[in-house]
Amino acid sequence: MNILLGIIIIAIGALIVVKSEWMLNNFGRIPFFEKYLGVEGGSRLGYKMAGLAAIFIGSLIMTGLIGGLLNWVFSPLLKFSTPGF
Repeated sequence: MNILLGIIIIAIGALIVVKSEWMLNNFGRIPFFEKYLGVEGGSRLGYKMAGLAAIFIGSLIMTGLIGGLLNWVFSPLLKFSTPGF
């Protein structure tokens, strides 16, 4: 099931990267991306970065490495929530 879910997320991310102009025309500009990523192409770059993040997360899910990444990211928070600390 993880392989199928990962492939679906990778395909969605690839579509977002390839069709960033279509997404810009249909969903409009995003002020956060325009402010921090550039003057005219900030939203396009933002859509592409979101697609690349989806591809990365999809590949982690497909290979089964997402649990290790989440454990590493949230380990500073989780060590304080364990009893006996």
